[in-house]
This record gives sequence, structure tokens and C-alpha cells, in this order.
Amino acid sequence: MAAYLLRRLLLVVPTLLGIILINFAIVQFAPGGPVEQMIAELKGQAGSTLGRISGESQGETRAPQRSEGGGEGSRYRGAQGLDPAVVREIEKAFGFDKPWYVRLWDMLSGYARFDLGRSLFSDRPVAGLILEKMPVSVSLGLWSTLIIYLVSIPLGIQKAVRDGSRFDVATSAAVLVGYAIPGFLFAILLVVLFAGGSFLQWFPLRGLISPGMGEAPFWERALDYAWHMVLPTLALVIGGFAGLTMLTKNSFLEEIHKQYVVTARAKGAGETRVLYGHVFRNAMLLIIAGFPAAFIGILFTGALLVEIIFSLDGLGLLGFEAAIRRDYPVMFGTLYIFTLLGLVMQIVGDFAYTLVDPRIDFEARR
Repeated sequence: MAAYLLRRLLLVVPTLLGIILINFAIVQFAPGGPVEQMIAELKGQAGSTLGRISGESQGETRAPQRSEGGGEGSRYRGAQGLDPAVVREIEKAFGFDKPWYVRLWDMLSGYARFDLGRSLFSDRPVAGLILEKMPVSVSLGLWSTLIIYLVSIPLGIQKAVRDGSRFDVATSAAVLVGYAIPGFLFAILLVVLFAGGSFLQWFPLRGLISPGMGEAPFWERALDYAWHMVLPTLALVIGGFAGLTMLTKNSFLEEIHKQYVVTARAKGAGETRVLYGHVFRNAMLLIIAGFPAAFIGILFTGALLVEIIFSLDGLGLLGFEAAIRRDYPVMFGTLYIFTLLGLVMQIVGDFAYTLVDPRIDFEARR
């Protein structure tokens, strides 16, 4: 097992490198980079200044004049276009005065030291931004995944045991209805019903802590944190029950009808011992295999709209804003962390295989 884990860890490096290279190549062809974004902002600021000055002026009205390099009646550089020297300064400040291969090498060498660079627009270290937003996304991902597994696995087992009963049909209808409702739509519904939208105001709408709770005792802060987490977590988990519940049910149904279960029952083993002593170990393999993907999915991709609706400043919102503004260091820094964490979680999932069923030997695979 140790040799297998070592090989998997060594494969993380080329996998991570390949993902970064592919995304770097795609970004080179994407229109509207950070330099263009900054030029557009500067032109917009100059244009708004021109409009304000023109609006405040009460002097004589002049006939439109056409100036070289600009629009009609324009005497301001913001309306005529930026000075090429200014554009070169922007490119130098953003590092785009260097060839692409130099920028790529600088980025990869920094990542090897876990130096993720600085944001182009906020001028803050990317690692600091990620660490600042991490608690929100980790809180949502951890509690959502934990609740989904704690509910879905026992529910799936009971559905398998009572297959075809009214309980099975009713719970299947309930989880499928929940699956059909998008998480963000359910979040809006929760806000309207319970966060002061139109009916009740039982839960807060913004952030993870209430104002003034920083100096409160630990137990008060813990209760306040849990109070803030109820609605966002519920919005994320409502659609996550269906897949895992049905997977658990089908896995247990497949194992229940196998010969070793019939033999165990024939030997006089009780139903609980058969179910949890024999079936559970084999049926849980598929569930464990899907845990890393489920956790990473909820942690980094499923929470974006929920974070926006509940005004939670997390990694989802950070990545979305970075993509909109073409903040490449933040985009690639978050991609690097997300991918690295995802690859490590896959290795953790393989290790969990052996904990559930020690008969699995990855070294024996050819």
C-alpha cells in the first residue's frame, strides 16, 4: 500500500502540470485580458469625467469640432484613446511585457514554492485571499457533505431493506422532488420564507457571524455561527440527497441478493448482523469512491450562487469575480489549489477503500 500511495503522489505532479498548461493555453486565446480590462476602466473613468465637466459647464455652446485621433468635439485624452506609453506601463505592471513562456515559467516556479503571486486588481497575495475566503467555503462544504452522508446512507439502507414498500415509494418521490429543485432556487425560497423576505425572519441573511459577536464567549459565537449556517447549508443539501440515497439503495440491493448473504442467513445470523456485518462492507465501496468528488463538488462549485444569495464571501465568489475581471493570478491560484486538493482527496478515497475492506490490495492490480 505504501508503494501504491507513493506512486499516486508522484503522479500528482504531472497531472497538476498538465491541467495548468491546458488552462494557460486556453487563456492565451481568450479575448479581453486584464490589460484590456484596465484600459476599458480607464477609458470609462475618463469618459465619465468628460461628461461631468460638460454637464457642469454653462458657457457658450460651440459647434462640434473633429480633432485628430479622437471623436467629435473631443479635447480629452480619455475620449481620444490612451497614450501608448500608458498602455505599455499597464502591460509592464501586469507582467504582459514578457513573452508567454517567461510568464509561464515564472508562474510554475512560484507554484513550486507555493507562491501564488499577487492579484492584478486588488494587489494582495493570492494565497492570502484564498485563506481569507476559505472558512466560508469549507464551512458550507463540510457541513453539507456531512449532513448528506448522515441522512442518505441510513435512508438508502432502509429503502433497500423495504424495497417496494410505501416507505420506499414515498421517500423516492421526496428525494427526487428535492433533486429537481435547483439549489439557488431553493435558497431564494428559504430567504423569502425564513430570512425576512416576505413572511418570517427567523434566520440572518448575511455573513457567518452577527455584528458585535467577536468578543462574545465561545459558546455564544458557536451558536451564532450555527444560526447563520442553517439556511445556506439547507439550500445545498436539499438536492444532494437523491443521488447518494439511490446509489446506497442500489448498492445494498445488489449485495443483499448475493449468495454469501443467503449463506449467512442460513447459518442463523440475525438480520442486523447480516446487513451491517456482511453487506455493509461491500456495498459501501461505491459510496466511498464517490466521497472525494462529492466533497470537492460541494466545496468549490456548488456553493457559488448560494454564496451570492446569502452574501457569503467565499471561494466560489472569489473565483467568479476573478474570471469576470480576468484576474489571472487569482484564477490560476485557485485552480492550482482546487486541483491539488482534488487529487489528494482521490488518494484519500483510495486509502479509505482499504479501511472499509482490508481485502482490497492495490499492489496486486496489474
